Amino acid sequence: MSEDNQPDTPPKRLSVNPKSEHFDVKVLQRGVGIRFKGKQRTDIEEYSISEGWVRVQAGKTVDRNGQPLTLKLTGPVEAWYEDLGDDPPIASADQSA
Repeated sequence: MSEDNQPDTPPKRLSVNPKSEHFDVKVLQRGVGIRFKGKQRTDIEEYSISEGWVRVQAGKTVDRNGQPLTLKLTGPVEAWYEDLGDDPPIASADQSA
């Protein structure tokens, strides 16, 4: 994978739901780490760094279409690519973009 065509920080918004316009399989295959309110999370369904929120699944509850119900939690969000090693560049809201 060439670093010329991939930026060092993940997008400002990303979703794991294939039906979402913010779904990107290439980014997800690289592995994205998420820190929400200072704590690393692995249960994030969608995030927005610039707006400061994440969506997490509400247990095993699903809607009538079989999609998981999610809760929107607000707070500081940071994201990084996990394939860049121990000290990767981190995308956060306080970075100027």
